[in-house]
Amino acid sequence: MKFKLLLVCLLVTLSQVVMAEKLKVYAASSMTNAVGELIDTFSKNSGIKVVSVFGGSSSIARQIEHGAPVDVFISANTLWVDYLIEQKVINEASRTNIASNRLVVIQNKTLEAGEGFELENDSEWLRLLNEGRLAIGNTQSVPVGIYSKQVLENLEVWNSVLTSLAPVNNVRQVLALVERGETPLGIVYKTDALQSDKVRVIAEVDSSLHQQIVYPMVIVKPSKASVGFSAFVKSPQGKAILQRYGFDTL
Repeated sequence: MKFKLLLVCLLVTLSQVVMAEKLKVYAASSMTNAVGELIDTFSKNSGIKVVSVFGGSSSIARQIEHGAPVDVFISANTLWVDYLIEQKVINEASRTNIASNRLVVIQNKTLEAGEGFELENDSEWLRLLNEGRLAIGNTQSVPVGIYSKQVLENLEVWNSVLTSLAPVNNVRQVLALVERGETPLGIVYKTDALQSDKVRVIAEVDSSLHQQIVYPMVIVKPSKASVGFSAFVKSPQGKAILQRYGFDTL
């Protein structure tokens, strides 16, 4: 109760002090729905206008490096936050890990169900692909693609599916390819699969097959508004919103 009262007081103070201030929040595509609700709730309670931009973590990090006016950045992995810290673009002290996620293999619902899919069986991959493509994030720079490559290599099926890959720039593009039936299979975060009624999950990936999927949040430009938003995301109310969209909070 005391924490809720403190949070309300903080938001009221913020609305009085920074009424005209705009907060710019850039976040990984896989955070689109959850961060959208976080922003709506924070803005409603504080009176602060928030501008949001969603995209690949690598793309956002490059924009920040080149001076994009970002106040808060939420990445889908630690790699690009580490990079910005190394480049002395952001302060490591402002970094907080807020959530984790899981990978799943998805299939368009119009196709014959692929339940019982054995991930380690390369002939199963080829059977379900049926000469189609496997939608995947760019394996060199996009977090979901980096994680997906680790999985496929650890399953020892990478070489079998390599020529069938359809790499794209963020996880929402992977989801869209499968939703539209342009690819029979895709590898996405569990939270993204939960947002679609056009795909089915045919396999959950064991987290031991890839690096832990962690979402760090950093304050790029310290201000009362950015500090207030960061505090809200980490509050019980903020964590409840993340959990509602399938994220595990940290």
